[in-house]
Amino acid sequence: MKVLLINGSPKEKGCTYTALCEVAKTLNEENIETEIFHIGNKPIRGCIGCGNCAKTQSGRCVFNDDTVNVALKKAQEADGFIFGSPVHYAAASGAITSFLDRAFYAGKKYFEYKPGAAIVSCRRAGSTATLEQLNKYFTISNMPLVSSQYWCMVHGNTPEEVVQDLEGMQIMRTLGKNMAWLLKCIKVGQANHINIPKKETKIQTNFIRK
Repeated sequence: MKVLLINGSPKEKGCTYTALCEVAKTLNEENIETEIFHIGNKPIRGCIGCGNCAKTQSGRCVFNDDTVNVALKKAQEADGFIFGSPVHYAAASGAITSFLDRAFYAGKKYFEYKPGAAIVSCRRAGSTATLEQLNKYFTISNMPLVSSQYWCMVHGNTPEEVVQDLEGMQIMRTLGKNMAWLLKCIKVGQANHINIPKKETKIQTNFIRK
């Protein structure tokens, strides 16, 4: 079993990375393989709603000049996901927002029915708003949402300060244990022929009435 941890910070080894490493360490102790994937610090296009990925069902975005399709290839082999972001203006980073918009639009089938969790790092505030934003990707994609003993956040302005957030570090470890537990439960279910729910034909409505 493998968990893909997405680092949505422009800093490859900053505060968000420090928190993700604590989760990954715990997962490894539970015999779960991990990979931390940095989305990079180069521009990531936003989704333009061209619909090409929906037409082709390729599981790839039409734009191939950033890290989105690289991550989607890795997502195919992952059993669970953890998205990490710093807090920028009480929201997730612009880069991971564009990244996840396109990743979920083009490659939703690689995420469905796999457990997901989000973690955020901040200096002081804006963390709960950011968590709410990130968690919405899971709850629109048939993904079990993994939680911890408290909101999944760490505080600090540097990696060294994040390590001093003892409660935050414990929250990350608890998240890792909970993710490992759920993955193992799913594996047992699959071995006993408990399959994912059968989907109904999707219904889409709007609120415009003639």
